[in-house]
Amino acid sequence: MDTPILHHHDPSPFAEKIRLVFGLKGLSWRSVRIPMIMPRPQLMPLTGGYRKVPVLQLGADIYCDTRLIARELERRHPEPSIFSAGSEGLALALSAWSDRAFFDPGAGLSMGLNRSMIPTEVIEDRKSFFNFMNFDQLESDIPHLFTQFRTHLDLVDRMLADGRDYVLGEGPTFADVDAYFPVWMARGNIGQAESLLGPFGHLLRWERRMQAIGNGHRTDIDATDALVVARDASPSAGRGVDRDDPLGLAAGRSVSVTPDDYGRIPVLGELVTLTLDEVAIRRSAPEVGEVVVHFPRTGYRIERAA
Repeated sequence: MDTPILHHHDPSPFAEKIRLVFGLKGLSWRSVRIPMIMPRPQLMPLTGGYRKVPVLQLGADIYCDTRLIARELERRHPEPSIFSAGSEGLALALSAWSDRAFFDPGAGLSMGLNRSMIPTEVIEDRKSFFNFMNFDQLESDIPHLFTQFRTHLDLVDRMLADGRDYVLGEGPTFADVDAYFPVWMARGNIGQAESLLGPFGHLLRWERRMQAIGNGHRTDIDATDALVVARDASPSAGRGVDRDDPLGLAAGRSVSVTPDDYGRIPVLGELVTLTLDEVAIRRSAPEVGEVVVHFPRTGYRIERAA
């Protein structure tokens, strides 16, 4: 079985979601540290331009978006489960809350409170990436962003108010990962994190349990080694195309796949999978040969390409 390779940078809160999954499952994985900002020339041959972080590589199959990455790791390594007690639907639904409503004000605080210390090139990169931020009024919005972030911290505290150890009960699941990663972001990026989190006692005790999970067994490798892994592997054949899908696309059709929220860079390729929950395209690059790039259906726009 292919050893997971995670293309990420250490400060990324979304990458921390998958690092936590590695910890929950006790997995060994290989780490490729990518630049925080574009361009990423050694990732481009694998993804075709997708610019969100992280990206999971399994041989010549490339998985984008933490929701799909988590599902694929669960499929390949089902025990211990991150979707125990039939929680997959609920946990993935919670991702829609945590990935936007909870994350967005935390990201705004991270940028606004630290703007004077952030390199200009990072600010310019994020202006083109985070279309939900108004950088002209980011610093004046800090009080508002605090109010929004605190309401979501309170929601997590209420989830745990009956004394349970984890969001869905006795053991940690992906629902805990959803709720935890913005808290992890606050610890690293918001200077007032101690006073911000202090009033939420249930959350603080749960946070310590989440911190203890760790990130599995990590080995750092060079980006060029990951390209060799892809070049020496063969990608999956795909899961086929649903003939009843409303888009009316056929296998082999040239399509583009684009996030519909932010980081809207289309990835072009030949359609090999189109199901209720996944889209995958085959593409090639001289450095890696053929790869298949996988995305979840939720949150992605698929269109015919020329």
